[in-house]
Amino acid sequence: MSSFVTGQWGQCIGEKCGSGGIQTRTLWCVHVDGWSSHHSHCRHSPKPESQRQCYKVCDWHQDLFEWDVSDWGPCLLIPFLSNELRLRTADCITAQHGIQRRSIHCVRTSNRTAVSSRICEFFSHKPPVEQACLIPCPQDCVVSDFTPWSSCSKTCGVGLQHRTRHVLAPPMYGGADCPNLTETRTCTNSVDCSIGEGEYQYSLKVGAWSECRLPQHKDAILNGRTILDYSANSNENNTVTLHTVAFHHHSHHHNHTHIKNPVSWELEVGYQTRHVRCTRSDGKNSMLSLCTKDSSPLTFQACVMPEDCQTSDWSPWSPCSKTCRSTDLSPGFRVRSRIMTQIPHGGGKPCPPLEEKEACNIIGDLLPNKCDARYVWRSTDWDECHILPLLGQQDQRQVKVSSLCGAGIQTRKTYCVQVPDDSAPHHRKEVSRPVDGRLCDGNEPPLAVQSCSVPCQHHCVLSQWSSWGPCIHENCKEPQGKKGMTTCSRRRTREVLWQSGDALGSCPHVVEFTPCEDPVCYLWQVQREDRCVPTKGSCGPGAAVQNVSCVDVEGERVPDTHCEGDAPPAEDACEVPCPADCVVGSWSLWSPCSHSCANKTAEGRQSRTRTVLAIPRKDGKACPAAPALEEWRVCSDHPCMVFHWEASAWSPCVQNSSARLNLSALGNDACAVGVQSRRVTCVKKSGGPVSKSQLSCTHTAQSHNLSPHVCGCERCLPSCVCVSGVSCVGENGEAANLTACLRWAGSLPPQIRTCRVACKDDCTLTAWSKFSECAGCGSTRSRTRSLTGRSRKRERCLNEELFPLQEVEACPCDQFLSQPYGDWSACILPDRPLHRPPHGWMGRREVKECGQGLRFRAVACVNQQGHLVKPTLCTQAGYIMEVCHIPCPLDCKLSDWSAWSACSASHGSGLKIRSKWLREKAFNGGRPCPKLDLKNQVYEAVPCRGGSSQNEWRSEAWSICTINTVDDLPACGEGVQSRKIRCVKKGLMSGEESIVDDSQCDAEEMPPRAQVCHLACPDDCVVGPWGAWSSCPLHCDAESVRNRSRQILRESALESGTCPEQIQSESCVLNSTCFTYWFRASEWSTCQLSEGAVCGPGFRLRLLDCVRSDGKIVAMQMCEQFGLTSTWPLLEDCVVECSVSCLLSDWSPWSECSHICGSQGQLVRNRRILQESHQEGRLCPSQLNQTKSCPVKPCYDWLLSDWSACIVEGAECGEGVRTRNLSCIVHWGNLNEPPPQPVETELCGDVMRQQLLQQMEQPCFVPCPGDCHLTEWSPWSSCQLICLEGRSFEYTGRQARSRAVIVQAMENQASCPHQVFETKSCKGKCHTYQWKTGGWSNNERAVWCQRSDGVNVTGGCFQQKRPTTLRHCHPPCTKPFSHCTPSGVCGCEKGYTEVMTSHGFLDYCTRTPGFHNNKKADVKTTSGRLKPRPSQANDLFSEWTLRPVGPDGRVKLWVYAVAIVGFIIILFVVVLSFLIW
Repeated sequence: MSSFVTGQWGQCIGEKCGSGGIQTRTLWCVHVDGWSSHHSHCRHSPKPESQRQCYKVCDWHQDLFEWDVSDWGPCLLIPFLSNELRLRTADCITAQHGIQRRSIHCVRTSNRTAVSSRICEFFSHKPPVEQACLIPCPQDCVVSDFTPWSSCSKTCGVGLQHRTRHVLAPPMYGGADCPNLTETRTCTNSVDCSIGEGEYQYSLKVGAWSECRLPQHKDAILNGRTILDYSANSNENNTVTLHTVAFHHHSHHHNHTHIKNPVSWELEVGYQTRHVRCTRSDGKNSMLSLCTKDSSPLTFQACVMPEDCQTSDWSPWSPCSKTCRSTDLSPGFRVRSRIMTQIPHGGGKPCPPLEEKEACNIIGDLLPNKCDARYVWRSTDWDECHILPLLGQQDQRQVKVSSLCGAGIQTRKTYCVQVPDDSAPHHRKEVSRPVDGRLCDGNEPPLAVQSCSVPCQHHCVLSQWSSWGPCIHENCKEPQGKKGMTTCSRRRTREVLWQSGDALGSCPHVVEFTPCEDPVCYLWQVQREDRCVPTKGSCGPGAAVQNVSCVDVEGERVPDTHCEGDAPPAEDACEVPCPADCVVGSWSLWSPCSHSCANKTAEGRQSRTRTVLAIPRKDGKACPAAPALEEWRVCSDHPCMVFHWEASAWSPCVQNSSARLNLSALGNDACAVGVQSRRVTCVKKSGGPVSKSQLSCTHTAQSHNLSPHVCGCERCLPSCVCVSGVSCVGENGEAANLTACLRWAGSLPPQIRTCRVACKDDCTLTAWSKFSECAGCGSTRSRTRSLTGRSRKRERCLNEELFPLQEVEACPCDQFLSQPYGDWSACILPDRPLHRPPHGWMGRREVKECGQGLRFRAVACVNQQGHLVKPTLCTQAGYIMEVCHIPCPLDCKLSDWSAWSACSASHGSGLKIRSKWLREKAFNGGRPCPKLDLKNQVYEAVPCRGGSSQNEWRSEAWSICTINTVDDLPACGEGVQSRKIRCVKKGLMSGEESIVDDSQCDAEEMPPRAQVCHLACPDDCVVGPWGAWSSCPLHCDAESVRNRSRQILRESALESGTCPEQIQSESCVLNSTCFTYWFRASEWSTCQLSEGAVCGPGFRLRLLDCVRSDGKIVAMQMCEQFGLTSTWPLLEDCVVECSVSCLLSDWSPWSECSHICGSQGQLVRNRRILQESHQEGRLCPSQLNQTKSCPVKPCYDWLLSDWSACIVEGAECGEGVRTRNLSCIVHWGNLNEPPPQPVETELCGDVMRQQLLQQMEQPCFVPCPGDCHLTEWSPWSSCQLICLEGRSFEYTGRQARSRAVIVQAMENQASCPHQVFETKSCKGKCHTYQWKTGGWSNNERAVWCQRSDGVNVTGGCFQQKRPTTLRHCHPPCTKPFSHCTPSGVCGCEKGYTEVMTSHGFLDYCTRTPGFHNNKKADVKTTSGRLKPRPSQANDLFSEWTLRPVGPDGRVKLWVYAVAIVGFIIILFVVVLSFLIW
């Protein structure tokens, strides 16, 4: 037989998203044996559908559907194999495995209706439906230990005793129920009861009063009604009106004004009854006459009918507190209330809650508008920028703080204000006023501290001045413009190597001009290209070809038309010496100019020389005279006239009445706009004013009207700028040409700028008046003052928080006694003044956390009865004050800078260092020291050059070659010539050269002072000096050579005469004839700052040296000749971290007292850290909170007395009442010390209303003799949590209390109530339980369960782990000196050793050698009598004799060792004997 089998539904397919999709699945026809067949074989079975419509889900549907997940259900036990759910108490150790389930549905997000789960599964996996959980093991009931037995219920005969225990933890999770909390036993007295004394006792027992009810007939009882009126118009708080209602109804007219929902009650009188019976001591009832004699007990009494609390209807819901979108996610809330219209009495139901509060607008994003915050943060203007001086600048005598510059911080105050409601009527609008900052907690407060900077004087690092250029016209670039020009100048430049980042400043001028004469824009340049060619013959006059070109002042070739005058000839006349003529060398180069410029006393000169190379014959041309061998010329003949502008400091800011600026844009610190001015002077380079023809330029009083404009001036240069308000005058006061000042000194610096004039505090007040007279003890006195002048109209002056106009203080009183209470507060410094000085930050900086302050101590004021009263009756503020001092912090102190050390390098570049060393460490929170080295020093390093690097050798021309001649021989051949060598300083720009000692120049570089010379004789070949060596390859290849050559100046006249070699060659040998060069930089200097700056951006620099391959420092030109370029950066930016002292906010106002009364209250104020300290800044103090005791105010409270004993009215036992009293007391906040004292009730309030709120009566029960009854409730046990392995399993714990059953007569057990217990939730801790054991005694010990807090309990410990209380040995231990050990085997007592049988049982106990405790055998046992004992003789040697057998009968190990050694000795003797034979 076959049937259809279906597969899984496929994916929903459709053209569009939604319900138009199609799903398909596969169908099989399967035989019962499991094989598939054709569908026709399954025609007898219904065919399932293979296609159905479906909902096609698209990605955008994700926001329309979601999983709806319920909470986890309770944890249920996993069923056993038999599917039986039961608690596995015996198998459970810590917890049992359970399972939790929850329901999960796919729902629409719009209406929460369920849809197919496949839709949600398309977007996310279905959350798990089940999860594992733990169920704690069954917790048995835990009870305490029993109390001691009570006394016997009877003094004679047989009585009963009982003892009780109480519940500590209730049973949970199927644990065992609580055991009986009571144990009862009989007790027998030795005294027999006399006749009649053992008979029954009779007691009158009353029941509880029934509920109060009205009589069935109106005339059965006087029915009265009492109304308590608590309406607002009552003249007294407690107005009681009693109305007696007659038997017939009639109306009463009241004069009370009608009030909506008055608070009152109506008292209606009813009656209540109770049962009275006479009981026998065995619990049986008896005749009432046996208990009553003269009068019967009361069974009927009047009562007040119970009345439930009644309330008015709910008021409408208040508007939601959140009506707009805000940044926080908290919802709003709304409230409604109702009032009590009927006070409950007579046991009626208490009042329900009178106010309800619920959340509203939970989803704040759906609200229409964004919140316009009612409370916003506001801030004052920023204070001035404050820069922390360096440690060495703390002394104001050494540095002006106002001159500091660089990075700093500035602060402002922030406060929360209430924004006026724009929708409110105009007359109800309020100005913004500061409120508690907690109202603005939802918004981020603005920053109170920010970084700032004070611009430093612009600092630039400049290169050295270049040499003066040629004398040229300014417009040399214009060939036609130079004609007619009479003003010309020389120019020199320098470069800006580094400048500070301050955009307000500018670097000094980098171009200087000085006037000169004979200007030249273009000149002819002549270069000889060939040697001199004689016109006739081989010697004599001739000509040399020379290349002539026109170049500009920079050496660039220009068209010849630019040069003035005729061009030099293309050939230059020359002469080739004949063999008999004198030969003179060529001219040397011109020496450096002796002065950079000309003045009245000196002018620059330079020279060049030539020498005689060969002397003539008598018939030859003679040599020139000595003066003709040297030429001099004037150089740097321009006057030393260099101009630049010099500006004075800015003048103080003065108000400019003509300026009008918007004061609101300038902030509160600027009340007016002013101007500052300064003097600008044109001076020459030497620093003095220009005199005579050198001009002096100063600005006039109208300098603030400066406005440059283009104008035409006489003899003015192109693009001349004329400036009004600046005049140029000569030394005699006559007007001079302004052009030179503007021409040579550069652009004119600004002479004025705007500034702000600070506000002045102009609130003036009169002096304080005298205090008024006191009216008596407890009164106050006051004094006043008033505003004067314009201050009465200024809004700020009318602020009485800033300028109080009245002071009130308590009058002294002698009727009260004041006494100090509590400890002194910390030393509190006076508050900062509200108005800071004009230099806002300076005022803050001057405030120190030290100096004189006050400390406070609360004062308790008591009256003559010793009752605590208001502290103002004794003192004005409730404190006694005492002057105190807080030690000031001491900053780290360093020494002054030492002198600069010598340069670290004797040659080339190095560093020179100066240092400061530690003098005093910081103390008491002072500014810490900077980072010190191992020698407790800080240092500053700048680059320098060694002594020899600053100087150079300078040599004069060689003297004439001196030859020692004999007789009349011609003065020719080898001779000696000398020259002067001196050590001078490098880099002098003008003036005479500075000669220093020769030791300050490099001795290795010293040129020779003398040399061998050769003066050619007549007819000898004369050659010129050697030219320069050709260059070797850069890498000094050993196979390469270098060459040099010289020219023949005169051929030899002798036929046999030859000229010396004209070309020389030599190998390029490294560090001998060939050198390589490279650049090397010195170490970096420390970071250099602008003048006046203490931190911030700066620069550090280093110097560059050219190093030869042999390690010698050479001139920089050597590296430049080889085309080397330096990649070393010589300047780089750096930053000196700024020292920032800790910045604190102002102290907050003192908080409200933590207690409204008593002596335990504390006032707290705090401050927060606005800026942490950094680097060398002052550290933050540890005290960010201050407290002081509140004034000791009396506490008035209602005190309830303890419940009285149970009072049964008119009977000995049964139902009764217990009561308590209500009294008004005064105390110090602690009811224990000192004890409270009763005072007048009016000080605590309405006593009647308080009695209504308290339970003043409580039902109780007094058992009769023989009654079986419950005890009073036990105290609540400690709170206990269920824990697993020491960790809490639940959030809340439980406390328990119980009532045990007391049986007074065994006959009444059947009527006994059941023991009861109750629990309540609490927050507690985990408890653990552990078995405890006592010591063994006769193979028995005590075992009990103890809780972790040391309480002995019953229950809680696992019974499976209970230790044994008895121990047994099998077979029994009957041997002498034996006992049963904890392991269950027999052992010997101390001093005896066990001797065991082969089966492992104890055979006997033998005495342990060396144990002096002589014990005798147990003579009661047969073994003890029959067992042989060693003799006394053996006892004497028992300490030293060798016993091969131990007490257990086994051979000792040493016996085996002796046998083995003996065997080896015998074997050795046998072998030795064999060898001998």
